[in-house]
Amino acid sequence: MRHRNLIGKDFSMNIALLGASGYIGSALRAEALARGHAVTALVGRPERIPAAPNLTARRADVLDADGLAQLLRGHDAVLSAFSGHAQDDVRGYYMQGMRGILAAVRTSGVPRLLVVGGAGSLEVAPGKQVVDGPDFPAQWKASAEGARDALNLLRDTPDIDWTMLSPAAMISPGQRTGVFRLGGDQLLVDANGKSAISVEDYAVAMLDELAQPMHGRARFTLAY
Repeated sequence: MRHRNLIGKDFSMNIALLGASGYIGSALRAEALARGHAVTALVGRPERIPAAPNLTARRADVLDADGLAQLLRGHDAVLSAFSGHAQDDVRGYYMQGMRGILAAVRTSGVPRLLVVGGAGSLEVAPGKQVVDGPDFPAQWKASAEGARDALNLLRDTPDIDWTMLSPAAMISPGQRTGVFRLGGDQLLVDANGKSAISVEDYAVAMLDELAQPMHGRARFTLAY
């Protein structure tokens, strides 16, 4: 499916963004602000967030579910770009953090949770996922497995309106074109077998989903 977005078509929302200083989180922050949303950036080091109109930076710890719930209250949605890349136990920390986020969202009463997923759990054939392939990079395996565990946890969480967006196999800095394909649980590739998306267009797709929900309690993906 071809898809195009134009800035300025959304109703303004009050968004809590976890991991707002990270690679994908920074793109989500920029896209949300460009659309006129009010963004609360929830990060470990608020001083790293550049000042901008409609942006508030707050210190948050995903392992403190009660404290996080207090920060989430009153928002229209939570966007989570949380990851455990900097931890020794990446996979374990990812799951600890996701459980904390789910508990906080539940307690806070925020109606929607949108989560940055990984490409590793996408299928390349029936029953075969990217992360289980012999050529999957070892340095990213724990992170990919953590993201897959998080997806399974979300699928077992019927009381929260969640959505996960998995990127293409390659996500890198590029252009905001607003033109890409959307898919479900299968890895999308182009005519040359390439699976790629810019981080800017990833942010477009996530904010589009926030504005016009199409994947409630489901995972979807995108690629050129």
